[in-house]
Amino acid sequence: MRIGIVNDSAIAREALRRVVESADGLEVAWIAGDGAEGVNRVKADMPDLVLMDLFMPGMDGVESTRRIMKEAPCPILVVTACVGGCIDKVYQAMGFGALDAVDTPVLGLDGGCAGGAELLRKIRTVGKLIGKCPERCPRCASSGRPTAAERGPLLALGASTGGPFAVARILKGIPTDWDAATVIVQHVDAFFVVGLAAWLGECSGRRVRLAVDGDRPEPGQVLLAATADHLRLDPDGRLRYSTEPADACYRPSVDVFFQSVARNWRGPGAAALLTGMGRDGAEGLLALRRRGWTTVAQDQATSVVWGMPRAAVELGAAEIVAPLDDVADVLVRGIQAEARPRIHIHNR
Repeated sequence: MRIGIVNDSAIAREALRRVVESADGLEVAWIAGDGAEGVNRVKADMPDLVLMDLFMPGMDGVESTRRIMKEAPCPILVVTACVGGCIDKVYQAMGFGALDAVDTPVLGLDGGCAGGAELLRKIRTVGKLIGKCPERCPRCASSGRPTAAERGPLLALGASTGGPFAVARILKGIPTDWDAATVIVQHVDAFFVVGLAAWLGECSGRRVRLAVDGDRPEPGQVLLAATADHLRLDPDGRLRYSTEPADACYRPSVDVFFQSVARNWRGPGAAALLTGMGRDGAEGLLALRRRGWTTVAQDQATSVVWGMPRAAVELGAAEIVAPLDDVADVLVRGIQAEARPRIHIHNR
């Protein structure tokens, strides 16, 4: 992988360079000293991944991320001095398309870099997302009849790159008297998920709670997958966490959740696959469409990265392709129209 580094600190740049060059298969493509230069370097020589600082003079990392994802989309990993101390800016950067965040490694007197192993772990994870590992990962098969008891309506949302803003926009667009349960699977490191739930609540005006193993989705409730383990719906209608499939490229996997819902939720429902890199969720969305659900893919124009939604469209999994501002209304109308005849797809 070719790595671009955007950081105004010479010491931080040197630490990042040493960590990157210490690993097989990684190389530094270029180094930029501020956000504006980072944007220009990406446009001139796009790397496989950008390591983006947040606090820089002139154009900061949030604005640089926004510009890059708008003008020359490229995977971005936020690498900043203290992630926990600037969580709001981290979520802003993720909203514009950053994939994850990690503390900047600290250069030691012995030439080593404390925190370098964690940075390399994050880089390898991004490598999987951008196709540096096999794209197809084990997925739970969707077959047989649903085994769960009859239930109320369920709204299922899956998202990745740029997902926080998209999810917040949809939650804000749902009526206050909404009687469906909502479950969200967002690709995000478990370190950030508690703050993400709070951030989504502040942005949308709705209470967003982390899903606990054994929860039953209840009317009006908004639950967010809370760990890097996969969230599943079991035949009793309870949410469970599972480490399997252990080698899935995406954690938590939207496919795993969607397919478990297709098997085990007998009530009406609607699902949306939102902005994100890769293909996770497309096969699960198809399984839900085959169950007669309203299935929506976010359109290309409003997606930060049109990867997951595009995969759903190509697979025939999306009944409707809609711009972000229309997704909430489409989902609500889909659930409210439960009584109308639905098209069940048996073959592609």
